Amino acid sequence: MSNIRITKQFSFETGHALYGYDGKCKNVHGHSYKLSVTVIGAPITDRNNPKFGMVIDFTDLKKIVKEEIVDHFDHATVFNQTTPHVELAHELKTRGHHVILVDYQPTSENMVLDFADKIKKRLPSEIRLFSLRLQETETSFAEWFASDN
Repeated sequence: MSNIRITKQFSFETGHALYGYDGKCKNVHGHSYKLSVTVIGAPITDRNNPKFGMVIDFTDLKKIVKEEIVDHFDHATVFNQTTPHVELAHELKTRGHHVILVDYQPTSENMVLDFADKIKKRLPSEIRLFSLRLQETETSFAEWFASDN
């Protein structure tokens, strides 16, 4: 049977700041991110399987991405834990804010790499992550393709 790619799209709001950056993004700000997750696999051929004809149930893919990415990053502020932003992060946490400390500069490029690792670990063995597209603004996005890595 042929392989088919399916894509599910997600939206979430996340704030961040890029420590050491030489432009406006050094300041704390936020984005309305759009994440497109594309997986590839062969549709299920077992007629007795309730998922017959599907590569993966969109509901199952949604559950994985929501648990690994959306529920974690939505309405959070992301800072690089190896920069002085960690002080601001701790202050915000003491005031009840949802802060995520990562070991990378929280650019779209690095976030999409992080997301790919998280999603790949949760997919069934017969399904492969094909690509991710993380759109930061209407005109700017980062893409990850399995074939490039």
